Amino acid sequence: MRRRYFGTIRELPSGRFQVRYRGIDGLMRPAPHTFGNKGDANAWLVDKEAELRRGDGYDPDAGAEPLNEYAPRWIVERDLSPRTRELYESLYRLHLKPDLGRLGLADVTPARVRTWRSDRLEAGVGPVTVSKAYRLLRAVMETAVDDALVRRNPCRIKGASTERTPEREPATLDQVFVIAEAITPRYKALVLLAAFASLRFGELMGLWRRDLDLTVPRVRVVRAVKEVGGRQIIEGPKSSAGRRVVQLPRIIAPDLEWHLRVFAEAGESGRVFVGPRGATPLRANFNKVWKRALEKAGAPGLHVHDLRHTGATYAADTGATTRELMKRLGHSSPRAALIYQHARDERDQTIAEGLDDLIREAKKASRKPRRSEDDGDDPPLAGAPAGE
Repeated sequence: MRRRYFGTIRELPSGRFQVRYRGIDGLMRPAPHTFGNKGDANAWLVDKEAELRRGDGYDPDAGAEPLNEYAPRWIVERDLSPRTRELYESLYRLHLKPDLGRLGLADVTPARVRTWRSDRLEAGVGPVTVSKAYRLLRAVMETAVDDALVRRNPCRIKGASTERTPEREPATLDQVFVIAEAITPRYKALVLLAAFASLRFGELMGLWRRDLDLTVPRVRVVRAVKEVGGRQIIEGPKSSAGRRVVQLPRIIAPDLEWHLRVFAEAGESGRVFVGPRGATPLRANFNKVWKRALEKAGAPGLHVHDLRHTGATYAADTGATTRELMKRLGHSSPRAALIYQHARDERDQTIAEGLDDLIREAKKASRKPRRSEDDGDDPPLAGAPAGE
């Protein structure tokens, strides 16, 4: 065995060569495999020394910590809203822990991640859910890289974190008003505000009487009710951009005024929407009322959130810019607002008709006879006979 400043190379009885080196913790550690000749062993040792000098080394024992210990701690240490924390805990418990939780961090390899994702999809888990779980795993492992527990993030599947939600057709204006008439009168105003103010369900539940100014008319969004673990909590809007003022079409003001007079709680801090027993409606309970209204209206399959989609789409049809849509919808990124700027069939037909007009004009111009070079009002050249 030849001892060096950095490590050692030893020939084994099998004829292969074993390398040992001093790790960042000061302990002598073996290379992950033996070498067929001394030259390869020496080259590996030189590369390892250079790696540690660059600060790229890591403690291989640290990567032995199970994902089942690291990931739950990662979730606890993050500054998350209660609803996001609940989502992460659910994603980990249901989709990551069963297959990957027992593995050490260093054993969560790209191959294992690919197998895990494929198995989840084959098991019938929705692609959107798998994308969310993959995104959580990638974030956890990225922190493990920062903590020098693993060398590289094993989550390298291109496009796996992108949620590809199928496009949903928004409700038409006729459907909105039919549903508003079909639903229990207590929630007619909710349907109108969801559609024409593009409010989320939690934002609707968070409205107080003083948030509605029907002289303008407009609604102020400053809070939202969120359901976490079966409990309702009041928080700010979904993002900083969610705190906003939304102008309302005047045509729905009489219905909102009637709702405030008949169903809303009294006082400036009175809740706008309360259930028959005086409680803030739970989403699950409201969905039962919503489905009965859809059956009456003959519009099955619509979600409550589709009303927000409807309002946003028609707002885009009025010519609203992306920035104006972002403000109205409470979005912090243009990408989210652009979802609602659909090329609608009616508008596309208008564009096609405009192209028809342009093509007709172009054809008319091409059919006009061109004047010859001799046609014109220029006088004959000097000395030329008349008529030539």
